[in-house]
Amino acid sequence: MDYKDDKRIVLTLDAGGTNFIFSAVQGGSEIIEPVNLSAKGNDLKIILKNIISGFKQVELKINQKPVAISFSFPGPADYKNGIIGDLENLPAFHGGVALKAMLENEFQIPVFINNDGDLFTFGEAIAGILPEISSILEKNGNIKRYNNLFGVTFGTGYGGGIVTNGNLFLGDNSAGGEINRMRNKLYPETSVEDSVSIRGIQRVFARETGTDINNCPSPKDIFEIGTGIKKGDKNAAIKSFEELAIVAGDSIANSLTLIDGLVVIGGGLSGAYPLFLQKLVEEMNNNFFTLNGNSLPRMEITAFNLENKNELKKFLENTSREISVPFSNKTVSYDPVKRIGVGISKLGTSKAASIGAYNFALDQLDR
Repeated sequence: MDYKDDKRIVLTLDAGGTNFIFSAVQGGSEIIEPVNLSAKGNDLKIILKNIISGFKQVELKINQKPVAISFSFPGPADYKNGIIGDLENLPAFHGGVALKAMLENEFQIPVFINNDGDLFTFGEAIAGILPEISSILEKNGNIKRYNNLFGVTFGTGYGGGIVTNGNLFLGDNSAGGEINRMRNKLYPETSVEDSVSIRGIQRVFARETGTDINNCPSPKDIFEIGTGIKKGDKNAAIKSFEELAIVAGDSIANSLTLIDGLVVIGGGLSGAYPLFLQKLVEEMNNNFFTLNGNSLPRMEITAFNLENKNELKKFLENTSREISVPFSNKTVSYDPVKRIGVGISKLGTSKAASIGAYNFALDQLDR
């Protein structure tokens, strides 16, 4: 359900390894200027007091009592019970920290914590790419509709989330959609995250240019070199995003054999899609070869790049036809072309996660 007209207020938090950004959301939109506090420090008590302080500062800025707190937090975690495990970017969290119970005890309202990839995907399913594609299909006279969405984020790490028929898939161990643990096609002894991440982009660029990774440009600079905006080794820059595309495309194709839905890409690296998205989709549409030498499409469905005008036109094409019902004079509509689309976030990663957090909290309260 979309709660864009709901008057209830939910407190939110964007938890990064450097900063905690607190806000309040009503009707799916932020209603205050966010509060920014440091996430740095090795003292867990100080960090937890900062989290409490941030939410209290937000409370003072709103004119009614919030109904819940809802936010994403890095994992591993037991999200259902709000227990945070050992975190790489926040090393003070160690051995299991009961964050949900602490905040519920402090504020006396329900608290919901989820993975950032999950909430990003949920937001895009509610108010982003999923309704946008349905609207475009309708305008083009195509009766096809999509109810499943797989979201991935390219940034410091590689995250994922699954929404099916309006419901966020969480898994029994708070580990649903953890695409970062898939095998890396190019470096099989490693995970995909070693290539689909900021460090992956910089590692390839440093290797291709023979420079020290510690002196490597930022991914934004590498993208601008690759597109000719800045001077530098253009081939190395293109190669950097090409490796990301191959590894990400392979892992997304593996995921879609189970999910079968649209794909939305967010995260800090998503803005560089002109250098990687077409290659990523081509990788998804690659063929396998059977042991007797025959070619076999790696997916039962065909992927289309929704950011490419020509591919979007093919994706929107109505290929259905009427077929006869045996032993009758009736016909039924049949579309033999199975297709999905891959596009870039329509809301922006942070806004999508905020909308996801807000809607998740109200959905849980209304159950």
